[in-house]
Amino acid sequence: MTLSFQQDGRVLAIHVTPGETVRSGDSLLEFGASAAAVSAYQQAISGLTRPASSEITRPSSWDNSSQHATSLPRQTRSSLTRRRRSMRCATGGFGPAALQTLTAPFDGIIATIPVAQGDRVPPGATVMTITRLDGLVVTVGIEPSARARVRPGEAVHLTPLSEGPPLEGHIVRVDGALNPKTRLLDADVSVSPGSVMSGMAYQADITVGEIKGWIVPHDAVLMDAKGAYLFQVVGSTASRVDVKVAGTAGADDVVQGALDSQRPIVVQGNYQLSDNAAVRMTSTLTSSAQ
Repeated sequence: MTLSFQQDGRVLAIHVTPGETVRSGDSLLEFGASAAAVSAYQQAISGLTRPASSEITRPSSWDNSSQHATSLPRQTRSSLTRRRRSMRCATGGFGPAALQTLTAPFDGIIATIPVAQGDRVPPGATVMTITRLDGLVVTVGIEPSARARVRPGEAVHLTPLSEGPPLEGHIVRVDGALNPKTRLLDADVSVSPGSVMSGMAYQADITVGEIKGWIVPHDAVLMDAKGAYLFQVVGSTASRVDVKVAGTAGADDVVQGALDSQRPIVVQGNYQLSDNAAVRMTSTLTSSAQ
């Protein structure tokens, strides 16, 4: 939220600094309205109240001629009531006071203070910006080529680059233009309130999809006319298992098929094997389920 005053004046004192945490109602800044602003307001009030006062006074002289206000026609009494209310509101002190205190509208963090003590500021000029404690997000940069895969709502795992526990969040917004400094697309990650501090750095792992299957070494997967397959060792023989490659990540493949997690997978020399062929193991690799 941007905080400002709607009249010109001078900053008399500043009680907070950028990055400071404040609570609702805390004093942030002292402001003195200029003499011109106070004078202009008083002149406006004087011009507003003068006709209202004169109209209310006229029926009073009528009262002196032995008539009471209650004897006035209903429409006249209603008009007088509205006038009195208008006059009270006009003189109720809704204008600029000579001295004003800016207070925090909610629990938050002071983001910027673009003014200094003693500065003269025009009406509407920003004197301070404040961010809600529950409004902080982590902005991460993603490669433009990944833009089509990153959508709001997707899960994000955040690892702090300094000491601290990892965080879980989700994407709430993705920019449509490159950040001119990083040449990446900015994406905002929402996290639980109070879990981050402004200025902290994180590494973000964004889950853009989920594939279920077995993770096996890429070299273990073979192809023939029937499709993808691999060999598992049963006793001292090779057993062919037909699989479907669901995805690839580095040196591993994610495959789907009737694998047995207790049986080794043949990685070396597997292209020389056939179903039920004898095998001799030199090392043992077991698959893992994900």
